[in-house]
Amino acid sequence: EVRALQLASDPDATYASHLVFDLSTLVPYVSGPNSVKVSNPLPALEEKHIAINKAYLLSCTNARLSDISAAAAVMKGRKVAPGVEFYVAAASSEVQLDAERQGDWQTLIQAGAKPLPSGCGPCIGLGTGLLEDGQVGISATNRNYKGRMGSPKAQAYLASPAVVAASAVKGYICSPDTLDPARLPSAGTPTFSIATPTTQSTPASAALTKESVLPGFPATFAGPLLFAPQDNLNTDALYPGKYTYQDDITLERQAEVVMENYDPSFAGLVASIRKDQSSVPAPAPSVKPGVILVSGYNFGTGSSREQAATALKAAGVPLVLAGSFGDIFKRNAINNGLVCVECPELVADLTREYAGDGKRGAGGKNGELTVNEGLNVEVHVAEGRVEVSRPGTEKKTYSVGVVGASVQELWVCGGLEGYVLKSIQAEA
Repeated sequence: EVRALQLASDPDATYASHLVFDLSTLVPYVSGPNSVKVSNPLPALEEKHIAINKAYLLSCTNARLSDISAAAAVMKGRKVAPGVEFYVAAASSEVQLDAERQGDWQTLIQAGAKPLPSGCGPCIGLGTGLLEDGQVGISATNRNYKGRMGSPKAQAYLASPAVVAASAVKGYICSPDTLDPARLPSAGTPTFSIATPTTQSTPASAALTKESVLPGFPATFAGPLLFAPQDNLNTDALYPGKYTYQDDITLERQAEVVMENYDPSFAGLVASIRKDQSSVPAPAPSVKPGVILVSGYNFGTGSSREQAATALKAAGVPLVLAGSFGDIFKRNAINNGLVCVECPELVADLTREYAGDGKRGAGGKNGELTVNEGLNVEVHVAEGRVEVSRPGTEKKTYSVGVVGASVQELWVCGGLEGYVLKSIQAEA
């Protein structure tokens, strides 16, 4: 059916680049540890004989009927290895019933798998079977960020249901016996090519413009600059999953645990800066004081938990500057009144000056995860201008996109809920 549809892009569509993979050079891969951005060829990992403590086939991802069947085919007539706990949960109760009718569910249980109810569990760090300090787990879920499935001191890998089942049987990360290594290409980097168009039109939205400031919205956000030299800083790092379903958690408590899985000292650092700010005269009404966080690219990648945005805001971070943002995080931030502004040039400068070895991913030059070098920043959001003051130097100015009227209005209303309430009251 898909082939018959002959899906194609619009004739006038433009692209930053064209990436072409030769799939005949691709071998099975495993992601991790502790990042979906880290991946290794399965044959290479198998040679390392990485022992596991726990295996997972559960959650809404990769626990479909076909996934359960694939795992059952691997485990039929076998047992889970001694010292390994294998947890299974169908994507839904209906899926479990179908798997029971086919006999695949019983195959897994007879092999020693431990059944869990359908719904959120170890994948997000809830319930039984979580990874403990020093343990290694392999999961057929779709996220394995540090601390998401239990202890931040554990290691989590992601793989297909068949690989997870095979690893549970043998006790180490491995491929199923049905995968013939002799038929695989070499376990090197797959062959690919990148073609970049020579000419591209600049979107009209990229043009430098100014935006009117709505009443009640600050024209400037200002305060000390903290730099987290890290790309792909995910929502588990910003707000650990173990707090996500604590329905009675307060904003004050969110502020205390913000960034806990990235830098446990971050919340205390922000609190001390905010305390110092409270002892100085209040700025003009057009200025919103706070701590301005700067980080790398794809900031806020990961799950859709809105607490990743509300915790930062509650801690006293009214605005985040980054190379780019994860789309879901940015939408949640806008809906909760946390302003996000992209400034790749600033990120590049801070990386060069303050990141370890001039690269993001290894903290600051002194190994600190959050860099605090006494910089101050003013973000003139309606003018598209960022000014950074460094000790003993002149201000440096960066051009950024403006914050539009719709985002401003949501901020003034206190977020999307306030905006909806205002709309309802206006119609009453």
